[in-house]
Amino acid sequence: MIQFSLKCDNDHRFDSWFKSSAAFDDLQARGHVNCAICGSPRVEKAMMAPRVSTRDTATVHNQGHDQGHDRDRPKTNADRPLSAPASAAEQALADLRRKIEAESDYVGDRFVEEARRIHDGDSDARAIHGEARLEDARQLIEDGIPVTPLPFLTNRKAN
Repeated sequence: MIQFSLKCDNDHRFDSWFKSSAAFDDLQARGHVNCAICGSPRVEKAMMAPRVSTRDTATVHNQGHDQGHDRDRPKTNADRPLSAPASAAEQALADLRRKIEAESDYVGDRFVEEARRIHDGDSDARAIHGEARLEDARQLIEDGIPVTPLPFLTNRKAN
């Protein structure tokens, strides 16, 4: 595995792991590398500083002895678990996702139908989230039914 620092054409910077440099090149050529922040498909490798480990720090880190080295060292993306947000923007999206999923009902692909039923008073008024085709969502908006796209996939779609 290799970690690359990447940036998109909107100058968002993020890190991602790839099987190899060739795997990154192949995925990028096929349009499968997108910005983790805005989704832009125009992503390239950013300048990276090599991560060099001295014998002392490697020994201290690997043996787990605390001689003050790790306390004084600034935290890097390599120091955080991959599941942890890499930036304030990622943290905000994670918080928004948790709030939406906790405070609304997931209706899946019945979103358009259920949004209309709620709007027309045929179903209990409540917050919902789910999936809809773009043209169906536009039609809801044109019909005066307030909807908004979410900047993430639901847990049911992400795994």
